[in-house]
Amino acid sequence: MSIQQKIAAITVPFDLGAGRRGASQGPKSIMQAGLIRSIQQMDLTIDSITDISLGEVTATAIDAEQDITNLNYLAEVIEINTRLSEQVSQAAQRGDFPLIIGGDHSIAIGTLAGLSSHYTNLGVIWIDAHSDLNTADTSPSGNIHGMSLAVSLGIGHPLLTNMKGLQPKLKPENIVLIGCRSLDEGEKKLIRSLGIKCFTMYDIDRKGMAHVMQEAIDYLKDRTDGLHVSYDVDSLDPNEAPGTGTAVNGGLHFREAHLAVEMLHEAGIVTSAEFVEVNPLLDVNNKTSQLAVGLISSLLGKQIL
Repeated sequence: MSIQQKIAAITVPFDLGAGRRGASQGPKSIMQAGLIRSIQQMDLTIDSITDISLGEVTATAIDAEQDITNLNYLAEVIEINTRLSEQVSQAAQRGDFPLIIGGDHSIAIGTLAGLSSHYTNLGVIWIDAHSDLNTADTSPSGNIHGMSLAVSLGIGHPLLTNMKGLQPKLKPENIVLIGCRSLDEGEKKLIRSLGIKCFTMYDIDRKGMAHVMQEAIDYLKDRTDGLHVSYDVDSLDPNEAPGTGTAVNGGLHFREAHLAVEMLHEAGIVTSAEFVEVNPLLDVNNKTSQLAVGLISSLLGKQIL
């Protein structure tokens, strides 16, 4: 981000896209762990703090469709993402740096929809144990947080890909997946068929995080006119981030996680970010919320020295 940019913080206490409840409490927990104070200590300006909560949802037609499409809480996911898209778009229009705090990863649908209208070639670095490239046909659970990147590519059920006001415009060549280690068969096929660049934990183990991040930055910096970072805390090893609903062993270590965002800040190409899937109900001594504050701060420019 540019040091002159103001930050538009958007909290989204929503967890109906996930299979376990609790991520809806993530934004409040991250805020209580000192996020605003940490940002202000870096002499950055917070232009606004907006909370987007789910109101009353009445969508009989969608509910009826939901019963036969393996899409859990479809109406609610559409409602929250439509509202989020509007807020993100307004922040981008003002020239602010949208910083979205979730919530489960289904909110990326609204984030990316809100950003995509402001960029011709929006790039995305997706740091996650999963690729979230499932559809209603390939998902073993029907939970939409596992479909958000596919929806943002325009792949999936029309009720998601064509929801009002959300016109996903991502291009597969503008996406880099980092930290994947739990991929369903349908996702593997989609990654290969679309040619999405994917650095799994094997790649990080073999090459090192610094090499992987530099390769990702070099790959995206000239082909994109904006770069969004979507950071799922389950990308980290459960020993580092126990407070998340879909933990997978063998993830990023603390310094690998920080190095990734530190290098992104140094590259000066990040224009927005979201951090998701902190679940305080599963956390240990607020460890994951505090980690999230540290990662966000590193992305925004906090340094060791």
